[in-house]
Amino acid sequence: MKRWWMIRAGDNNELIPVWKEEGIASIGWPQLGDPKKYRSKEDMVAKADDVYAESKPNTRRSWVNQVWRFSREIKKGDRVITYFKEKREYIVGTVTESHFYDKSIGNSAYPNNIKVDWEDIPIERDLLSQAAKNSLGSVLTVFRVDEWGNEIENLIEHPFLDPEPTDEAEENEIIEDLVNKALVMVQDKVDKLDPWQMQELVGGLLQAMGYNVQVSPKGPDGGVDVLAYKDAFGFEKPIIKVQVKHRKSSAGAPEIQQLLGANPIDANCLFVSTGGFTSHAEAVAKHNSVRLVDLEKLVDLVVKWYEQMPNDIRALLPLQKMYVPE
Repeated sequence: MKRWWMIRAGDNNELIPVWKEEGIASIGWPQLGDPKKYRSKEDMVAKADDVYAESKPNTRRSWVNQVWRFSREIKKGDRVITYFKEKREYIVGTVTESHFYDKSIGNSAYPNNIKVDWEDIPIERDLLSQAAKNSLGSVLTVFRVDEWGNEIENLIEHPFLDPEPTDEAEENEIIEDLVNKALVMVQDKVDKLDPWQMQELVGGLLQAMGYNVQVSPKGPDGGVDVLAYKDAFGFEKPIIKVQVKHRKSSAGAPEIQQLLGANPIDANCLFVSTGGFTSHAEAVAKHNSVRLVDLEKLVDLVVKWYEQMPNDIRALLPLQKMYVPE
């Protein structure tokens, strides 16, 4: 199967004219030097940690992955596509020479080059399927798009085809998939918190819901990690007592019973377990009106109430808002 690559032409498509004129495609990160001099990706990561120290570790690693991919994986005969957003067109070409490092051609800020034979006829973005548009819309500079190769080739051969009508069910499917992927990523972030940070997160969530919260300090807690009240003194009911278990294993029935028996006895019970619950625990909880929250439910609640959470709690779990079509 022929390999297809999306390569972004600079931050604002400013490289497209020089790419077409000189028959190249290029990417930046010149501070890394010639990527071929590195024996391993980890050596390049170490260099990136030094020259891009002001950037986040995950961002640095992403940059290294893209430079490594561009310099080591793109081969002669591979197909390349780039997007010209001003014209809403994709430009397609074929790699004629794999990576070489040269600041003297093209733009010196983008010294990592491949030779490309660019085709004259572009592809209108509106002709692509919705799934292809979403996949090609990634913000990465270099990434594989093999699954859309046949669709792109068909449009090259038949550039004047009328676009197929948007399938609403397919679009909804894509949006649902996008939202689910984002939630899974948030779950992974939450899962990396330590047990004390998890208690703070649950306390911050209850604060966002309008409760006054008391989070137990480190040490023995008598079976209650968080107490939540509607009034500042804790006189007004309902009072909620919370146990938080942050671990891989499921919470069992004895732990549910421990929460029920902890003071205050007449409080409502909420049990948070990122490892889930045994079936026996679920039965005991149902019988005693204990609310159970697993990792998936916790993340759903955090996302819903995130903007009302205190700033110091949001700092434990930095998130950014994303809009999708309704």
